[in-house]
Amino acid sequence: MTPAAPDRPISAGRGDAAGGWVCEDAPAKINLALAVTGRRADGYHFIDTLVAHGVAGDTVAARVDGVADAAADPIRGFEVDGRFAAGLDGEADNLVLRAARLLAREAARRGRPTAAVTLRLTKRLPIASGLGGGSSDAAATLRLLDRIWDLGLGRMRLAELAAPLGADLPMCVLGTALRARGIGEATEPVAGLPILSLVLVNPGVAVATPAVFKALTRRDHPPLPQWPAAWDGVDGVARWLSTTRNDLEAAAIGLAPPIGDGLAALAARPGCLLARMSGSGATCFGLFADPQAAAQAAVAIAAARPSWWAVAGTTLGDPSVAGRADAELP
Repeated sequence: MTPAAPDRPISAGRGDAAGGWVCEDAPAKINLALAVTGRRADGYHFIDTLVAHGVAGDTVAARVDGVADAAADPIRGFEVDGRFAAGLDGEADNLVLRAARLLAREAARRGRPTAAVTLRLTKRLPIASGLGGGSSDAAATLRLLDRIWDLGLGRMRLAELAAPLGADLPMCVLGTALRARGIGEATEPVAGLPILSLVLVNPGVAVATPAVFKALTRRDHPPLPQWPAAWDGVDGVARWLSTTRNDLEAAAIGLAPPIGDGLAALAARPGCLLARMSGSGATCFGLFADPQAAAQAAVAIAAARPSWWAVAGTTLGDPSVAGRADAELP
């Protein structure tokens, strides 16, 4: 058994000449640290989290199928394929479709015509895995259709539009290293965070986010400590992360003990500087000293646990691009 292949980083749009498809990557959202700092009266929790994107991800593709009637739904069809496609069977209101229709309404509000499109989601990330997969898919849809429909909104405006779809959407639209506070909607870029070599491991269990928050025994933890002015490479990131935590980890392990097995498997591999759960689980990440150590760890874990999902890869680069227009992004 070999580990799953990592995905490419976010592109400015890839074409598939054979099928007429244009693609956008939907990278995993990895919570390197996550503090639960309070709860609102409506039940939503306040968080403080350091987020990176990359390593693996889904892909959203669109094919233009003519000009849409102004009164008609511009989404002509929606297809799902990939390793974890079956997990979305019977989901009539996928976030990809909701994002596409939200952007179509914005285009109509601006008096801009929209081409009719068929959408295809290639699902490579496990479902309910703590990697923001659904949110990243919706975010990729917004970026992709912003280009295809020539709206020119850019990531910052798309992030604002996306907020009603979910608290994770703004950070996934930006798709770079950032700090998120509030219920996740208040974001700021984190400059200078090095590219990190990570292994993602999912032990084959799904964990419902509401159940994890409900299982918390404390909801008023302090926020994350201030990070250094300069990170001093991967070792510096590991040192700072060792002073932080994921406040959802213990509750998630209580609901799904195999998460603890995933953490132990990562921590036991040579070169692992830190092992932690991402988001509300069940995926865990290991931070490794270099890409070779990460790749070897993923191979070893996949061989020892063939039913698990294991991926090695790197996070995306310079987070300072988060505030730029799409045309300036690499």
